[in-house]
Amino acid sequence: MNSIFERVIRGIGSVTSPAGKGSPLTVLLYHRVLDRPDELNPGEPSATQFDQQMSVLARMFNVLALNEALSRLSNGTLPARALSVTFDDGYRDNLDVAVPILQRHGLHATFFITSGLINGGRMMHDTVIETVRRLNSQAVDFGWLGLGRRRVTDVTSRLALIKELLGHVKYLPFEQRVEACERLAALVGDALPDSLMMTSEHVKAIDRAGMHVGAHTHLHPILSKLPAEQAYSQILMSRDLLGQMIGTVPSMFAYPNGKPSLDYGVEHVEMVKKAGFTAAVSVSFGTVTQDSDLLQIPRFCPWDRDPRRFALRLLTHPVRHRASTKA
Repeated sequence: MNSIFERVIRGIGSVTSPAGKGSPLTVLLYHRVLDRPDELNPGEPSATQFDQQMSVLARMFNVLALNEALSRLSNGTLPARALSVTFDDGYRDNLDVAVPILQRHGLHATFFITSGLINGGRMMHDTVIETVRRLNSQAVDFGWLGLGRRRVTDVTSRLALIKELLGHVKYLPFEQRVEACERLAALVGDALPDSLMMTSEHVKAIDRAGMHVGAHTHLHPILSKLPAEQAYSQILMSRDLLGQMIGTVPSMFAYPNGKPSLDYGVEHVEMVKKAGFTAAVSVSFGTVTQDSDLLQIPRFCPWDRDPRRFALRLLTHPVRHRASTKA
């Protein structure tokens, strides 16, 4: 990427995202950074792709820790082209792959960790993917999920089945979702991986590396699918367990799945506030401004793999997506 393109990006970005009062903040959302591309996880960047993206950020944007960025947003001192990086869930590759790349580029990120899945847990999403990865070509009856019989013969059919299963399992009541995951795992003979998530020592290492640790509930339920008492308990357990690990109570929270009004409601925003969190992130698609609700911060996933397209999308994002949706 030549220096002329970089100067153009910085110049235009200083207009679309200027410094000072009224400056917008773009917040990026990642989940995993893979050692190498995975055909059944096409939405997750590889280490090479992530390194290219972080190089773009380091050269053309002003990347701030999210807590610092929000403080500067409030007092009107954000720099031009302000941006923060976040990760959800607590995957081990965040520490093994992403953190070294971030450090190499002098960047900071916030990691929202699901406290009950560390030390051997597995995300529902991964139970589905890893089950489908291991299915043979014989037809399998998914009638108990309302899907009928399905046969996987290639990557395309496996991706289609993964999409269908996730769509059906994700919004089941939480206990039924757990049962469905157990039933899916039982379809394959060999054990599914139990080392995808961080351990408590990994969480501590993230903190020691100078990164910020935030809470993401205890078992990653969709809060709107839980009774109020259970939802609040999930929020508090995550806060308390992570606080015990790192010695500091987390000040920021991420809503599981994170779609306003669908995955969480105004009552859950009040729970997060009552639990003492000063900021919380969603997956509402937008940028953060001084009139944004800091307990419903919008974010977006940077899906472009080409570095130039990635830079251009970040450049235009504050203009195209100023408004944020609230629960």
